Amino acid sequence: MSLQTKAQTDQLSQLKTFTTVVADTGDFTSIKAYEPQDATTNPTLILKAVQMDAYSHLLEKATAEAEASGLHGDALIDRVMDHLLVLFGQEILKIIPGRVSTEVDARLSFDTQGTITKAREIIAMYQAKGIDSDRVLIKITSTWEGLQAARVLEKEGIHCNLTLLFSLVQAIEAAEGKITLISPFVGRILDWYKEKTKRDYSPVEDPGVQSVTQIYHYLKHYGYKTQVMGASFRNAGEIRELAGCDLLTISPNLLDELQNSHEPLERKLSEAKARKEPIQRIPMDEKNFRWHMNADPMATAKLAEGIRNFAADTEKLADIIASEVID
Repeated sequence: MSLQTKAQTDQLSQLKTFTTVVADTGDFTSIKAYEPQDATTNPTLILKAVQMDAYSHLLEKATAEAEASGLHGDALIDRVMDHLLVLFGQEILKIIPGRVSTEVDARLSFDTQGTITKAREIIAMYQAKGIDSDRVLIKITSTWEGLQAARVLEKEGIHCNLTLLFSLVQAIEAAEGKITLISPFVGRILDWYKEKTKRDYSPVEDPGVQSVTQIYHYLKHYGYKTQVMGASFRNAGEIRELAGCDLLTISPNLLDELQNSHEPLERKLSEAKARKEPIQRIPMDEKNFRWHMNADPMATAKLAEGIRNFAADTEKLADIIASEVID
């Protein structure tokens, strides 16, 4: 493609030539509009979607499916939630050609066996609807316990997406566990540094961009198969600086901005460049993992905050479900 032709192509289309674009939304209309390869959801996105009139029928259907199990009380509410997540995933998979990420309850973030059990249940629900497990990624929090659960699940053929990832050591442990995909966050890292330093950052000096670049270079330098999907963007500049990353999950407002920009887009990340970088290997075990996490106040704070926020939105979703069950 010539430079002139490329300049006439919107940046979203250019980005798709070397990065898999993932829609970060539970809104089917937005997914259809931007034609991403994959889609990812989380408790916050599902909470927003389920309160929209367009998706109220999914909550009704999930309730009916769960009530057929004969469960009651909190067990019924949890089952409705699982059915709701899978129904959203099922509808999303009708739109996209690739995979959907469905998240395990953040309240299980420090429960390895609980995470494994919940992931198996979610996959079984998808399979009962005729959906191949290869089209589903189970999203799991990047705690030590979550990472160990993902190791077990990957060996069973259940593919995982490690979320709330803010540090290189989380990424290394995931890669050594042969996890399918990791979602290092960009915008939340930027938020932390802006609050601490009381200054703004250009996209090229953005701490979140630098973190994902470091993770990408490390994993590609040492030949790990784990895919890197940058997530949680605050502006399109961050996305442009990570062009070439394996995947980028992008919210509808930023997808729209890229689609309406026609400037040439430069590829910033590549495996070839990463292999040439002088990168020292970091040995990883539980002791080193916990030490490095403890030594990184940003990663520690944002991981804890992310778990709290997702758990709070899960509780809000449970309250909505409870009112539906009671009615």
